[in-house]
Amino acid sequence: MEPVQKKKLYVEVLDRLMDAISTSEFPPGSQLPSEKELMNMIGVGRPSIREAMLALQQMGLIKISHGERARVINPTPDVIVDQISAAMIMMLATNPRGLQELKEVRLLLETGLVRVATRRATARDLERLAESIRQLQEARGDQTKFVAVDMQFHAIIAEMSGNSMIAAVSKGMLDWLSRFKRDLVALKGAERLTIEEHERIYKAIAAGDAEAAATAMAEHIDRANELYSKLKTSSQG
Repeated sequence: MEPVQKKKLYVEVLDRLMDAISTSEFPPGSQLPSEKELMNMIGVGRPSIREAMLALQQMGLIKISHGERARVINPTPDVIVDQISAAMIMMLATNPRGLQELKEVRLLLETGLVRVATRRATARDLERLAESIRQLQEARGDQTKFVAVDMQFHAIIAEMSGNSMIAAVSKGMLDWLSRFKRDLVALKGAERLTIEEHERIYKAIAAGDAEAAATAMAEHIDRANELYSKLKTSSQG
C-alpha cells in the first residue's frame, strides 16, 4: 500500500482558492484579495500564494495584470480552449501521430455537427453560410485569407449547433489545423474544389437534408486529408 503523500503548501492554497471561486465567494468579475491579505487569511508565506495564483492563471480561472489585484475570469468554453491552444499546436508540430489523430477527430465531430446544424438552421444562418461562400470566391489567390474564410464557414456550422462547448472545441480545432493547412490551397485546383464542396454542403443544409450534408462534409474533409498526405509525401521525397 502506498503511503499518503503530503501536499505541497501551495497546492493546499490552490485548493482553498478554487473552493472559494467555485462557491462564488469570489464570483467571476470580482477581484481576489491582495497577496498580503491572502497571506493573513490563509496563514502562509508569499511564495505559496504566488505559486497558487500562477497555477490559477494557467488554468484560465484568473487574470493577473501588473499593478492590479488578480481578477476572477468566467471559465467559458472559449477561454478554456484558448488556454490549451499553444500546447496543442506544439504537440501537433512535434508528435508524428498528432495531426493524423486530430484529423480523425475532426471528421467525426464535423459530420455530427453538420447534422445538428441542418436540423437547427435558421434563415439568418443560411445567409451567413452563403455570404461565407461569396467571401471564399473573392479570396481566391490569397492563401492566408482563403484559409481564414474556409475556417469561418466551418465555425458558422459549429455555432449553428447551439452548443457553446462543442462550438468552442470545433473553433479551437480549426485554428490548430489552419496552422498546417495553408500550403494545401496552393495546389492546382484546390481552391475551386473547396468552393464547390462548400456549396454542396450549403445546399444540403438549405434543403434540410441532414444525411446529405453529413456525406458532403465527410467527402470534403476526406479530400483535404488526402491532399495533405500527398503534399507531405512530395515534400519528403
